[in-house]
This record gives sequence, C-alpha cells and structure tokens, in this order.
Amino acid sequence: MKYNILKSLFDIKDSILAIFDYLEGKRDFYIYKNNRLLKRAIEREIEIIGEATQRILKIDANFPISNARKIVDTRNWVIHGYDFVDDQIIWNIIINQLPKLLQEVNNEISKRDQ
Repeated sequence: MKYNILKSLFDIKDSILAIFDYLEGKRDFYIYKNNRLLKRAIEREIEIIGEATQRILKIDANFPISNARKIVDTRNWVIHGYDFVDDQIIWNIIINQLPKLLQEVNNEISKRDQ
C-alpha cells in the first residue's frame, strides 16, 4: 500500500474519532442540531473524510472502501451546498455510516501490520 493511501486512511480514522469525541458519547440529535459549533466541527471532519477518500481514489480507483464515491459526493455537498446541508442526513451519516467506515479503514490499516 502506498504511503499516501495509508496517510489518507489515518486521516479518515482521525476525523471519525474526532466526530465521536465531539459528541462526548451523547448520541442525541437535538444536542447536535441545536449546537452550531458542534455542527460546523462535524461538517469540517466530513469534508476531511471526503477529501482523504478522493485522494485514495486518485491513486487507486478500485480501493475497497464502500460507498467511496458517495463519501466524496457528500464532501462536495457540504462544501459547495453549505446552505442546503440537512441536519438529519448528516446525523444519519454519523450514526449509521461512520461506524462502518471506521471498521473498513481499520481493516485496511491492519493489513499493513501483517
């Protein structure tokens, strides 16, 4: 695995863990929705996840990350469609997609340790 891919995997992992830290174990949509600073911080981490995924795909278009294209598209939506970001969609990503992505990223990183 090329160094840039590994670095990007670690960047994705770091951003996912940061999002979970920001929530302080409180997976409460209303806390998220009503905290502008929290929302902006999480959106920034989602941008980083998308950018890192895009960098991986530029090196290896077939890299095994589920929904890689959707991850990049979400990054573009958050950046360019900032005024249309839907809190419920972001929350769904946090609760349902990020744990799966973290597992995939950890699996790819661990392959390097073998």
